[in-house]
Amino acid sequence: MSKLDIFDTIATLRQTGAPFCVATVVRTADVTSAKAGAKAAITNDGEIMGHLGGGCVTRAVREAAFEAIATGATTVIRVKPSAKVVALTDEDGAQVFRSGCPSGGTVDLLIEPYELPPMLALFGTTPIARAIAQHAALAGLRVACDPALDLCDTQALDRDLTQMRPQDFVVIATQGAGDLDALKSALSSPVRRVSMIASARKAAALVAKLDTPPLAGRLKSPAGLDLGGIDPHDIALSVLAEIVQWRNSDTHTLEETDETTA
Repeated sequence: MSKLDIFDTIATLRQTGAPFCVATVVRTADVTSAKAGAKAAITNDGEIMGHLGGGCVTRAVREAAFEAIATGATTVIRVKPSAKVVALTDEDGAQVFRSGCPSGGTVDLLIEPYELPPMLALFGTTPIARAIAQHAALAGLRVACDPALDLCDTQALDRDLTQMRPQDFVVIATQGAGDLDALKSALSSPVRRVSMIASARKAAALVAKLDTPPLAGRLKSPAGLDLGGIDPHDIALSVLAEIVQWRNSDTHTLEETDETTA
């Protein structure tokens, strides 16, 4: 059996598109199986690829990995003998897990979640849609768009958006060609942010035709920040600038929530 190369394993996991964590042993004390520098990848279904020590450590790592994947937050955990545990968080901020293993060692691990960048589902084949698709990669987004745009660095848009995540984005740039169908698909998805290249009046007229109106604040129209541009690329930049603003705002809100509940 060939030796597992953890970096090849990580590269393979990244290609699957599924979220996972990397756990690294950063410090050990007393007798432990794994030593500093040991790494493992933990998939979102709990499989551990790599060696981090015995069952006491792997149980703690698996639990911490599930939490990290859910929150997207990097954390440091400490697995130490139950007799030495005073609180579930040590003075240095490490989250503590009790160990009943007879070796009596203590292990500190860095838990780093990995997930793909947000997806931008883009409706439309208009010049503005093309410009948005071209600029989106520069903003660090993956793009799903109509194959008619013929952009080799994007993937085909599946109009069933139910598999998208809340942190993803939808932009409707149909501009008269299937506006209502695109809006229905966008608002049936779990994404928090949907924007539309249209006037506020037009968007309101389309929303009035829906069986269920969108939650307040979920649909933004006109899309983008008001930069005063009229060229498709100017408008695309304003749309991407707004998405970057939303992305950073959501990240800061999550961090503040974590600090409040810690």
